[in-house]
Amino acid sequence: MPIFDDVFRDKFIELLKWRRDVRRFKADPVPPKLLDDLLTAADLAPSVGLSQPWRFVTVDDPGRRSAIRRNFEACNKDALAHMYGERAASYAQLKLAGLDEAPCHLAVFAETAPVQGHGLGRRTMPETLNYSTVIAVHTLWLLARTSELGLGWISILDPIQAAQALDVPPSWNFIGYFCVGYPQEENQVPELELLEWEHRQITAVHHLKR
Repeated sequence: MPIFDDVFRDKFIELLKWRRDVRRFKADPVPPKLLDDLLTAADLAPSVGLSQPWRFVTVDDPGRRSAIRRNFEACNKDALAHMYGERAASYAQLKLAGLDEAPCHLAVFAETAPVQGHGLGRRTMPETLNYSTVIAVHTLWLLARTSELGLGWISILDPIQAAQALDVPPSWNFIGYFCVGYPQEENQVPELELLEWEHRQITAVHHLKR
């Protein structure tokens, strides 16, 4: 059993602080072997019943990328239409996608009926398959940061249209679309906080008393 001392814990917390949702990328390509190694290491993430329901799809085809781009533009326009006042003005100035710059596009799905795991732990909470997939994404996100890579989560998408554009099996549930690449700039403070869209809060812990 390895010993994770105070030095290691401090470095790990530093890694958590420097994990960023990146929106601006350099054009430098991501080495294919590096991406493969990161995705393989993401398999170390925990999953309900050891089902490993995550499905990573690299999106290289220009036509499919364009379909995702159109999906984003439509959803982004709709989001802006539902905002008013100062928030609308602030939203319009945000750069919410790295779709045009990021050299690597990655779609992530959760298999809704995996044979692996034999159904353990998800009979009453099948959504744990989605939760497990998100943990794998977070694992990948941290690993990418250790290789100087950044991820940008494109959440302003219609999930049904995204899945159709990527032509995946119907049992795959869309979790997210990610841009991957080397950030144009580095900052420990989240970009949305720098732009005063929102500020990180300290999570309140609720203790139940008998």
